[in-house]
Amino acid sequence: MAAVVALVLAFAIGFARLSRSAPVRVAATVYVEILRGTSALVQFFYLFFILPLLGVTLDPTLTAVIGLGLNFSAYGSEIVRGAILSIDPGQWEAARALDLSRARTLRHVILPQALITMLPPFGNQLIDLLKATSLVSLITLTDLTFAGSRLINATGRPGEIWMLVLLLYFVMAFPLSLGVRRLETRLALFKAR
Repeated sequence: MAAVVALVLAFAIGFARLSRSAPVRVAATVYVEILRGTSALVQFFYLFFILPLLGVTLDPTLTAVIGLGLNFSAYGSEIVRGAILSIDPGQWEAARALDLSRARTLRHVILPQALITMLPPFGNQLIDLLKATSLVSLITLTDLTFAGSRLINATGRPGEIWMLVLLLYFVMAFPLSLGVRRLETRLALFKAR
């Protein structure tokens, strides 16, 4: 769920950073700089412990989804922005010569090319997001790392338990990596046509 939130916000904020409107660009830049410049852990604490003091109480799972989604969207927006800016300006000019609107140019010309550039860093972000779920144990949720820690306390076998935790994270992350690579290959073949 956090990956979906992060992806949607990454595109929205990435486009806002490229907006022709200065206030929109500034607001998006402030969003990105605050979320990238502060600790994800502190952001979780703020959402879970400070917002209730202001009258806004969120369920721990919702807090985790929002916290991870917001944090990773800031990094993802830079991926979107950078990928769009990496497309040759001649593509925009050619689309303008064909009398395509800015929205149609973005949708049909720029984004299909930029998506190929976005995939590898988005794959890395997805794997980082998976590993960052270990932070949710600090807002009362049980995650893999927290469960491993509790199991160590119960069994007194840290070597075996931490090896198992490492293995489980790898088992979850490796298919994501393979899936992103497969998608990259398909998009590259589609682009070559």
